[in-house]
Formats: sequence, C-alpha cells, structure tokens
Amino acid sequence: MLQPLKGITVLEFSQYLAGPYAGLRLADLGARVIKVERPGSGDACRSLATKDLWVDGDSLLFHTINRNKESFCANLKSAEDLEQVRKLIQQADVMTHNFRPGVMEKIGLDFDSVRAINPTIVYGQVSGYGDTGPWAHKPGQDLLAQAVSGVGWLSGNADQGPVPLGLAIADMLCGTHLAQGILAALVRRQKKNIGAKVEVSLLESMVDFQFEGLTTYLNNGRQMPSRSEVANAHAFLGAPYGIYETRDQWIAISMGSLETLSNALECPALNVADEQAFAQRDALKKMLAERLKSNTTDYWLARMEAHKLWASEVLDYDQLLQHPAFKAVAMPLQVQRQNSAGENVTVTTTRCPIRINGQPFVSPKAAPALGADTARILEALA
Repeated sequence: MLQPLKGITVLEFSQYLAGPYAGLRLADLGARVIKVERPGSGDACRSLATKDLWVDGDSLLFHTINRNKESFCANLKSAEDLEQVRKLIQQADVMTHNFRPGVMEKIGLDFDSVRAINPTIVYGQVSGYGDTGPWAHKPGQDLLAQAVSGVGWLSGNADQGPVPLGLAIADMLCGTHLAQGILAALVRRQKKNIGAKVEVSLLESMVDFQFEGLTTYLNNGRQMPSRSEVANAHAFLGAPYGIYETRDQWIAISMGSLETLSNALECPALNVADEQAFAQRDALKKMLAERLKSNTTDYWLARMEAHKLWASEVLDYDQLLQHPAFKAVAMPLQVQRQNSAGENVTVTTTRCPIRINGQPFVSPKAAPALGADTARILEALA
C-alpha cells in the first residue's frame, strides 16, 4: 500500500476530538502516531461515551477517532517522565496538543522549548478561540464554538430559534485544518529544513466554514441571513432549494429553472421568473410542499430526472448502508485489538475517505489500550 507519510512520527498530546482527528488522518496516510497520555485515565475521550456505548473499557467515540495509533503513558508533572518525553520529541517530526493557553509553558513543552530540543519539528496547536482576546480561556467545546460562530442561525426554519448542526462539526473541521497545516509545514521542512508552529482554533474553523455566508453578509449591506419559512436548507438561496415531504417519504431538490420545475410537477403556479426565486421563496416553497405531498418520492424523482432537474431521495442510515452506491465506495472498516483476556475485540467504523492512485487507505489496527505501547517505546529510547 502506498503510504505517503510512512517514516513520519507524530506525538499526540491532544485529547477529545479536534487534535486526535488530525492525528487519525495522518495515521491513515502512513504516519506513526503516538498518543502521549496521562497514567490511569489517559485521553479524557476514553470516558466520553456517545449513547453510552463502550468497547473493552473505552468509549466507542474514542475508538472511532484513535484507531491505528499507539499509546504511551507519561506523567508530565514527573521530572523522570518528562525527560523521557523530551527524548521522544528529539526523534519526532510532528507534535500536537490542545491544552489551554499557558499550560504547555508551565510544563516546559511550549513551542520555543520544544524547538530548542528539535529545531525542525512541526508543532501543531489547537485552541478554542486563539491565544489572545476575551475568549482565550473560554472552554473550547464544539457546541459552544458553534453557538458563538453564528452558524446556528442557518439551519432550521424561520420560526425556529438557533439550530446547531447535529455533528461535532467544529472539531472535525478544526482537525482537518490542523492536518492541512501540518502537511504544508512538512513539505516546507523537506525543502528548507526548518520547523513550524501551526495554529488552528475551533472559532476560526467555524468562521471559514461559513465563508460563503459571511462574504455575502459583508458585501450586501450586512443583512442578516434569512431562513425560509418552509423547507429551509440554505439561508441565502431561493426556491426550490430544500427538503420536502412526499406522500410516502422525503425528497431533496437543489437547483433548476422554476419553469422546468413547474412543467415537471405539472404545477403552473410555480412558473415564476428565476430572478424572483429568492424574493418569492416562501410562497413558492409552500406551493411546492403542498404539490409534492400528492404523490410518492419515486414518482416525483422520475418526473424530475426526465426534466434533468437536480433531486434526490432522502436516506436514513439503514437505507444508506443498503444502497448500492454506498456499497460501491466500500467505506466500512473493521478494526481489532486484543483485550486483557487475549480475545479479539472488533469495532466497525469508516475508513479514510482519501484515495491516491485509486488506492484507499485501510488498517485493521484499532485504537490502543491505555499505555499499551509504553514499555516497547521506552525500550527503544534506552
């Protein structure tokens, strides 16, 4: 298997999601990722369970984001353990952390201190809101970052309050940006033999995520986003953009001429100039919603596809997993580790979404048990 990051060693002091998500992607691409964890409890994500799901003593959430890594236990308040960590840093290519501002300075593992140990290291730092400003010490948590970023006013219909996205979107985006920055710094190091400090924050990632909407706001007289009353799917787009109920299921309609749509649905009232799609959005969507309830999703899809309109069925997880299109991309991945009794414990998750030269990246290695690799790593340091 082609592994472009083979030979790169990453020390991951990060916990929860954003930093470890970057580590997951680097591991998928061939890097050796060593989680440096506190003895006894480890990464706090080990105890953060979604839907109370646990696997071999660790949360299923921890398993999803820490597969294909190693675990090294070190008490960063211990002089002896800290000395071992410094030896690891000497041999590493990348180091990441998401401690609050000031913590790594107290430990002696801030960027300047680490650069003195390893001048060419790429040092990745995740924060909630940056190192300065009134929010510097505000808890960097996904929902809180969503709440202050303005994104809550884009989902849901006009009569609803702020609606958060139902995923840890700030963490995932921030982790993606961290991985991008690290990869860019590694390319520069290869060319110029210098290290770098890569900084990302949940807030900046959420602002960038909304660049389309914020750019519109900054250039249209600062008019606030306006969600449609019915089937809102994009606060800045007109009818028919949205998801609608049909007689039996749901249907998503994205873009297309209103004249063509009116012909496809045999609904002359929808035949409005496209320039009015936003101004008359609510009235048009209400008519559209009423019309679509008169027949099934399959019927309407056939009509719209015949008229070359962009539309799709709306699937739940069960339907997605059974669909031939999902099976064709082969995303499910099974990973294993041995429990204390020597039995294999299996977790089904998803693989890396990247392919290079047609090659997907898969590894059967599950998230590590706490400290599983400490002895072996210490032996190599001796």
